[in-house]
Amino acid sequence: MAALLLDSSIRLWVVLPIVFITFIVGVLRHYVTQLLQSDKKVDLEQVSDSQVLMRSRILRENGKYLPKQSFAMRKHYFNNAETGFFKKVKRKVVPKNPMTDTSMLTDMMKGNLTNVLPMILIGGWINWAFSGFVTTKVPFPLTLRFKPMLQRGIELLSLDASWVSSASWYFLNVFGLRSMYSLILGQDNAADQSRIMQEQMTGAAMAMPPDSNKAFKSEWEALEIVEHKWALEKVEEELLSKDLNFRVIHVEINQTIVGKQFSFTHT
Repeated sequence: MAALLLDSSIRLWVVLPIVFITFIVGVLRHYVTQLLQSDKKVDLEQVSDSQVLMRSRILRENGKYLPKQSFAMRKHYFNNAETGFFKKVKRKVVPKNPMTDTSMLTDMMKGNLTNVLPMILIGGWINWAFSGFVTTKVPFPLTLRFKPMLQRGIELLSLDASWVSSASWYFLNVFGLRSMYSLILGQDNAADQSRIMQEQMTGAAMAMPPDSNKAFKSEWEALEIVEHKWALEKVEEELLSKDLNFRVIHVEINQTIVGKQFSFTHT
């Protein structure tokens, strides 16, 4: 097939309007999602368990800076066979049913209202208003398997697969404006359609509450094998054995203060 030359008016009346409309719809989706977003209820028991696990992990990592008796007391609180926190506390894990939880159903309806519905409406309108246009061409050759994806709405077997139709150009913008959304709206924004779809796919796994009993067991095993070795042993003797030249230290401190005052007066 002979090389195609696109009219420059297509760039002004098809390509740029689709980019502009897609971007504006994403920004509006972000702010509408923020308005409809409800405050999630915080489970005090889960927060308490996470803080206990954090304290135990900090004890494992920085226990060498505590005396042996202090470390043993904290370890006894967590890992004692009879009264230890990780042995005594047993949490009941109750899986939530999304069909009976009104808050999850409400969030699902809000997500469909702000994400799926605008995508269907705007996509249908663009397919109706800009149907049949060839908008651009990718700068590398493609196989025929890409034709259904890049040439939606154009049924030409002789057309090269590198050309992009108007409908496909819209979907490319929907998933390709992520960097622009992150630059203008921030990293965690509601305009990124690809991120929202990924969260919806993993939503079922995220809805399950964490099993605190398994976390307690693994943390108990990790803390049980820790052997205390005090890192500050004989630190007093090492400090006193060093020859400290207080005159040199005093001169360096004075020079630092004078330099800061000089830079402050010249700014």
